[in-house]
Amino acid sequence: MSSHGRPDPRAGAEVRIPTGSEAEAFDHHAITGVGVPQLVLMENAGRSAAQVVQRLYPEGRVVGLVGSGNNGGDALVLLRTLAAWGREVTAVLTSDRPKDDPLLHGWTFPTTTLEDDAWRMQVGSADVLVDGMLGTGVRGAPREPQASVIEEVNGARAVRVALDIPSGVDAGTGAVPGLGIRADVTVAFGAPKLGTLLHPGRAHAGRLVAVEIGFPPPGGMPASARAITPAWGWRHAPRRALDTHKNEVGRVLVVAGHAGMAGAAVLAVEAALRTGAGLVQVASPGANRQILQGAVPEAIFVDTDEPGALERAIQETHVVAVGPGLGTGEGSRAILDRVLTGPDRPTVLDADALNLLAGGDAEVIRAVTERRPVLMTPHPGEMGRLLGDALPPDASRAMVAGAAAERFRCTVLFKGAPSLVAWPGSPLLVDTQGSSDLATAGLGDVLTGVCAALMAQGLPPGEAAGVGLYRTGRAAVLAGKGTGLTPRDVVRWIPDATREEPSRSSDLDLPFVTFDLPAAR
Repeated sequence: MSSHGRPDPRAGAEVRIPTGSEAEAFDHHAITGVGVPQLVLMENAGRSAAQVVQRLYPEGRVVGLVGSGNNGGDALVLLRTLAAWGREVTAVLTSDRPKDDPLLHGWTFPTTTLEDDAWRMQVGSADVLVDGMLGTGVRGAPREPQASVIEEVNGARAVRVALDIPSGVDAGTGAVPGLGIRADVTVAFGAPKLGTLLHPGRAHAGRLVAVEIGFPPPGGMPASARAITPAWGWRHAPRRALDTHKNEVGRVLVVAGHAGMAGAAVLAVEAALRTGAGLVQVASPGANRQILQGAVPEAIFVDTDEPGALERAIQETHVVAVGPGLGTGEGSRAILDRVLTGPDRPTVLDADALNLLAGGDAEVIRAVTERRPVLMTPHPGEMGRLLGDALPPDASRAMVAGAAAERFRCTVLFKGAPSLVAWPGSPLLVDTQGSSDLATAGLGDVLTGVCAALMAQGLPPGEAAGVGLYRTGRAAVLAGKGTGLTPRDVVRWIPDATREEPSRSSDLDLPFVTFDLPAAR
């Protein structure tokens, strides 16, 4: 319990993010392993989806696109439920399915098939279209006649609600190899599927609403990813004792900025300070001394031009963050070499540090990661330079992040939409909070400072990356600037994001995902 007598949000279970095949395994485990009847899961799914439709779109005619599998069964239950609540509904059977399906429980409403051209009129005149055609188990491009239905649905004026996964989207990779439903809302059963969080599937999913349908505890059932929710961010955050002092809450050394280019260093240092580091040093060429001491007087300046100064600073610190604005010239390379061959400290490698390492032998990086914990924070361009042609061009973001973590044997925070955290032997962490507002130069420098400070406070790199993503994203939301957001806006709001406890309401509204899941509360 919390100090207010309410349930502690840190006590909840993690929200698992399965692929399509893992979701099928969950179903099989629930039905055959635990004994939950399949019809119970289908009833719960259809009714929960009906509640979402009724809550978001309480008026207008609902047309359901009903496939032959479980996804189609969910759609029939939804239509039956809405009909019982007085809504006008119509079913369009897109695959073989009896019009008197037992799931209707005796309810009757207009039903048509694709053999009757009237289905186009039904789709065109609908106010709400519900996609229950293909489901999570389908791979590859949709074939006819479903492909024609998808094209018709995407051109209709109605709002579109997909059940579990938009038809045509790969539930594991987010790939859309052919036509795919462009949903306004996707109702995810149990948890969002990984493919709805990865582009282009994410763009097809619209807003995700995850609903609980009665799955048993997953036990040892695997899931490729976990969601970074408010509860996750709170539960994994470092705790500070009342009697602590600056050396116990972390010393950070930021090695950044080449001569005359100190902006990135300022952002990383400010972010580390705002995240709670007890002492921050900033190592940069002497030409930047005046700029840095004026911009962040709280930080101790270390002149990298002074022999031995950088090595002494590394010896005294808990964590080193190297790369923001460092440059890629020979002088910058020499500074990076001094960091990597100096005293072993947990290290964040960002920006130009990654560019300097790219193109070299992976063994060079592994020689460092074998000696110390390392967090790499590449954006897609830097990741491409690091991996070269090691992966096919169409590899998913999840595959890329995982491959980099295995190749370099360290934790990788792959920045983008969404940002992902991967490290060997652990499920992927998926940021459910980031938006296009965060696509601003300098926010990567802020994230580096935040993660370094969290590592200095005792978090391992993977947890530091996850908590860092949550706090940075939440600070951006609290800043409330939308597309005019600047990195310094985010930095100013980091303390508020740090202090904020997650919501205890049933809806945990993030910019992209709404969780109606107990695990996320």
